[in-house]
Amino acid sequence: MLKISALFVEKDGVYFDLPDVDPWDESRDARAYAGPWPVVAHPPCKRWGKYWHGSPSKPHAFKMGTDGGCFASALMAVRNWGGVLEHPAYSHAWKYFGLARPPAKGGWIVADSFGGWTCHVEQGHYGHFANKPTWLYACGVPLPELRWGKGEQRIHPLALQRYGYKKAVRIGMQGMVGGKDKEKIRSRTPVEFRDLLIAMARAHRCGCMD
Repeated sequence: MLKISALFVEKDGVYFDLPDVDPWDESRDARAYAGPWPVVAHPPCKRWGKYWHGSPSKPHAFKMGTDGGCFASALMAVRNWGGVLEHPAYSHAWKYFGLARPPAKGGWIVADSFGGWTCHVEQGHYGHFANKPTWLYACGVPLPELRWGKGEQRIHPLALQRYGYKKAVRIGMQGMVGGKDKEKIRSRTPVEFRDLLIAMARAHRCGCMD
């Protein structure tokens, strides 16, 4: 079985204690990864998402893309060693790094001139409690046929009871997650989706920049 490295993952999360998976949490600093194994990369997304500038109550607190070079190093790792990178759909990192915007209906398209491919897929098809639209960037690996398209509308029953249908739809499933661990719960990769990404990386053929 080919060994793979999982970059920018949660300490003691779903990538830990797996055979032939080398997890890099924050303490190991995945920006320093220098091979030799293909990778699954989950670079932090906070400064690339809808609220890259800060919370609605404190806008313009940050500059777009100020993630300490995490996305850039994850992208280079995938290009150099093969594998797949995951980020929320509509991530501003795609435009910033010159990657093609994948269609929401699904399907792999050419992402760049480095041999990379990209797609739009919802993690709700793979066990996430919300639909969680996601963009993938893959290089040097076979491109699997995924469960494309938009999932069924998911409404939190408590939100429906409290606010009615229209507002419950706006809030969404993830918006109803609170508490100190809300970000971890919202961003956690479901096991089936994790296994899919690991399988892609393990089928690595050659580095994109070889």
